[in-house]
Amino acid sequence: MSVAMGKPEASARRRWASVVVLSASLLVVTMDLTVLNIAIPDMSADLRPTSNQLLWIVDVYSLVLAGLLVSASAVGDRWGRRRMLLAGYAVFGGASALVLLAGSAETVIALRAVLGLGGAMIMPTTLSMIRTVFTDPAERATALGIWAAVSGIGAAVGPVVGGLLLEYFSWHAAFLVNVPLMVAALVAGALILPESRRLRPGRWDGIGAVLSLVGMVLLVWSLKRFAKEESLAVASGWAALVIAVATLSWFVLRSLRRRDPLLDMRLFTSRRFTAGVVAALGSTFALAAALLLLAQWMQLVVGYGPVETGVRLLPVAVTATLASVLAPWLARRTGARSVLAGGLAIAGAGMLVLFLVPGDLAYAHVMVALSLVGAGIGSLAIGSAMIMSGSPGDKAGNAAAIEETSYDLGNVLGVAVLGSVAALLYRIGLDDDLGALDSRGAGAARESLGSAVAIADRQGLPDLAARAGAAFTDSMQTTSLFGGLTMIAVAVAVFAIVPKGTDITEQRH
Repeated sequence: MSVAMGKPEASARRRWASVVVLSASLLVVTMDLTVLNIAIPDMSADLRPTSNQLLWIVDVYSLVLAGLLVSASAVGDRWGRRRMLLAGYAVFGGASALVLLAGSAETVIALRAVLGLGGAMIMPTTLSMIRTVFTDPAERATALGIWAAVSGIGAAVGPVVGGLLLEYFSWHAAFLVNVPLMVAALVAGALILPESRRLRPGRWDGIGAVLSLVGMVLLVWSLKRFAKEESLAVASGWAALVIAVATLSWFVLRSLRRRDPLLDMRLFTSRRFTAGVVAALGSTFALAAALLLLAQWMQLVVGYGPVETGVRLLPVAVTATLASVLAPWLARRTGARSVLAGGLAIAGAGMLVLFLVPGDLAYAHVMVALSLVGAGIGSLAIGSAMIMSGSPGDKAGNAAAIEETSYDLGNVLGVAVLGSVAALLYRIGLDDDLGALDSRGAGAARESLGSAVAIADRQGLPDLAARAGAAFTDSMQTTSLFGGLTMIAVAVAVFAIVPKGTDITEQRH
């Protein structure tokens, strides 16, 4: 079982204050995921990393995060979740402060890896602490709605914050902004958050920890490799994928056979738990590439600057925030199954808007699509509530690790698969329009829209930029069709999996 160190249940004021602390710290971590995208050009100009080093600067955070989510949650269950969270704040803030000493790409890579460690200590622990602080499932559903809303806000405002910082400061500011926020979280967490841990966690499974680390790192790396090459004909990617599948299969079998597994796979016997995981994985898979492509479309096709692009992406965050807060209230009146599945279907419809618009795509169409997507994914708060109410209290860390892994893996899969589809469609759409370029220039233009625009500017070929923009827009719209249909399929699957009459205010013990 999970205990709160022998203390009585937290007062209502302390419970909701805990939500504020946990959500605010998650805001910093999720914001950091997108701030870097804005800082990369300035960082590259200053440090001059090789192309391989630049890939590691971008990728190492998610690799470390994915590899350590399970182990960090298991350690928190044993060591103390509050203690793990405060340590995560210190690691994340300390690594962000050390960026002032970063004079090389290698140092930035190392610091990004440490940030990944801090993120793995923070992200699942915020979820598991909400599970243990809020013993009443109805209250917990509302708290999870707030948590989900803040998570979405962080990812959306990251580019805006990054752009504003880089208007006045160097790229270091994209990291240093974390320091005062983490110091505040550390102080507030020490004063407000109660301690909790599993009473009888069982023996530590060192082999299982290694298997989960190696398997998840290789899985994420292989998918990123396929996405970078925009091809499945990558021998190193396949080798990593085969080893990852074998390692993770061993981990799952080991977890099923042990009485005290590092990660309890038996949680999936709960249909509402499984539905929540499917919703998290499927929705991020469908959305990740679409939102990334939209950001590129705004900057390279329409011509918005980084800050303006961030602002114009905000409708998805605004509607997601409102929907996340309203979703628990609506679920109590119309049923959790209909709210979660219906929300996913609305998000899918929003993506289809991008494909179905008559004539040329304009920002007005995009705003409608983003608003529908945000309103729909706000229902994922119900998915979180299903995951937490569908798992026993002593498995809070396991449940949180699985949910966060689902989001992380869905994001990587979506960019790898749908991003590659978009790149292929872009190349096909551009193939007939490159007669004015030599073979080297044509090859570079086919690689990406950014390369095509740069070549067009350098060689004074405005028609090339226009054709490349049109090809990219068509590829983005077709990819949105695939993503929208995928989201609707996920909605149907979730509706089928969730038992009729599921009540997120009832707790599985």
